[in-house]
Amino acid sequence: MKVVGKEEIKQILSLRFEDDICKSLKDLPSPYLFKDIKKASKRVARAINNNEKIVVVGDYDVDGVVSSVLMSEFFEDIDYEIELIIPNRFEDGYGINVKLLERIKADLIITVDNGISAIEAAKVCKERGVDLIITDHHNIPEELPDAYAIINPKQEDCNFPSSEICGAQVAWYFIAALKNELGLEKYDLRKFLDLLAIAIVADMMELKGLNRIMVKVGFKMINQDSRVVFKAIKEYFNKDKFVSDDLSFLLSPLINSAGRMESAMFSYEMLRSKDFISALKSVEYVASLNDSRKEIESDIFEQALSSCDDSSNIIVVWGDGWHEGVIGIVAARICRRFNKPAIVFSVDGDIAKGSARSVGSIDILSYISKQKDLLIGFGGHKSAAGMAIESKNLSIFKEALKEASKDIKDEEFLSANEVLGEIDVDHIDFHLLEILEEFEPYGQKNPKPKFLLKGAKIKDKRVLGISQNHLKLFLDCKKGSFESIYFNFSKGVDEGEEIDLVFTLGKNEFRGESKIQLLIDRIL
Repeated sequence: MKVVGKEEIKQILSLRFEDDICKSLKDLPSPYLFKDIKKASKRVARAINNNEKIVVVGDYDVDGVVSSVLMSEFFEDIDYEIELIIPNRFEDGYGINVKLLERIKADLIITVDNGISAIEAAKVCKERGVDLIITDHHNIPEELPDAYAIINPKQEDCNFPSSEICGAQVAWYFIAALKNELGLEKYDLRKFLDLLAIAIVADMMELKGLNRIMVKVGFKMINQDSRVVFKAIKEYFNKDKFVSDDLSFLLSPLINSAGRMESAMFSYEMLRSKDFISALKSVEYVASLNDSRKEIESDIFEQALSSCDDSSNIIVVWGDGWHEGVIGIVAARICRRFNKPAIVFSVDGDIAKGSARSVGSIDILSYISKQKDLLIGFGGHKSAAGMAIESKNLSIFKEALKEASKDIKDEEFLSANEVLGEIDVDHIDFHLLEILEEFEPYGQKNPKPKFLLKGAKIKDKRVLGISQNHLKLFLDCKKGSFESIYFNFSKGVDEGEEIDLVFTLGKNEFRGESKIQLLIDRIL
């Protein structure tokens, strides 16, 4: 692996965006490139004029909660009362469905971040004379619901130029069309970019083009306390400001935890807080749910590890009564441990619900869809998916995936440009950190640069964390010394040992002092 210097690193990262058409907010595509969006916006305008009952149905993950906040806040701003329902993962199941419709009375239903597979629910709406507008971004099934309108960029006859956007972005574009239809010229859609930044990152969308510019602008707004909830989160977690990694590792898990553990409505109310005191109370409660989630997740992860067959290119594990709200996170941790896609199932009697996560360029949904005859249902996208299966078919499913994935090439397990190159110790400094910060935010299609460092000697080590699963290493690199942290470490080391490692660069800020810190990805 060749040695890279600062200027070469800057050039490599610049090339990632040379084909981007959308480089500022003024370059954003028109909402009218979406199929059905004009038809749908006219229908909502008619409903408002006729004082019809509108119900919005969201979803319990970050993307779904943010989508729900956007829609409800828009209708509140125009002083039109709607009903918002975010299904409960444990009682209602996913998205709009026949069971959920039993408690909905409406003239018009709008879904956000769900609905593209709701065939039966659409039939029920049709029978009742209820118009259904679906806004979604998930992959298109073979059969589409018979809805009044479907706004989804993945439809073949949709002209929107980017199909890799999240559900909240689709909802935002729908609001843009509604703004125009209702003649709200002064309504400022930029007010939602803070929440969109979180949803885009949480749903693992590609951070290029319009996604990248939305996240960059939105993240600045978050640090400016655009909403009182962000000030409350800073207060609770004792932070002066958010760093870009907080989108993935603090804000997203926090918002997700309520839907995983109890009800996503707690996160919805937290984001919609009107004053600091109520915001702080909401943050405290949701943070407690997140702490509980971490404990349960760690326990299930340890159980799952004992069942992992790493001879397979896709790891499949399951357990009785595993909390279905955390199996997605467990799948993600197994991915990091083995650098392979993972699917984790929670078995409840005859039915098992599963959550999948992928690595590199491997399209996990395509492998799952090949086994559709074994499944009760499935959905998602290439990086993450969910499914249900009869428990008796789990072993068959596992073996079928093992066979189907046996020819995955080694390079598919790695993100493009995952390791930029070997780096000399002389280049690891705050100037390099500034260069890397220029190209934030990092994520899908813009992975955080990783570097190879050879011959680092371990001067001292400490095990950290409640579960003793993090490792702090003090490294002597001949030309300099560095602190490093290895989260959820999978390989033990000894003091005095010389190691080669892959790392990303960060900084540790404590009591006003900043230090360069190496964030270890793996020890070779």
